[in-house]
Amino acid sequence: MKFSLKGKDKLKKEAWMMDFTFKQEENRFAAYDQEHNEAGEATFSRAGDNILIIDHTSVKDNYRGQGVAGKLVKHIVEKAREDHQKIMPLCPFAKAEFDKHEEYQDVLHS
Repeated sequence: MKFSLKGKDKLKKEAWMMDFTFKQEENRFAAYDQEHNEAGEATFSRAGDNILIIDHTSVKDNYRGQGVAGKLVKHIVEKAREDHQKIMPLCPFAKAEFDKHEEYQDVLHS
């Protein structure tokens, strides 16, 4: 018996198997699939020289459930550490990531 996926289900299955590339762009990190299609983004703004505000995180529907959004937040955390900055996670998803990951507390703006 041969089984094949069609349409939207096929896209979800193909997206599940993809690797992603994460790139820092102006005021955001973006995730791209192997074909260079944007899968998601996390945007931030600056409050002075030392604070990054994560204000939005989104992942396109067919890429959800693969940890893309969490990896986007992680990239911003790593950037803040490298630049000796703090983060104010205003985005609800980013806030939840900070609540879940104790290792992010060193860059959390209090």
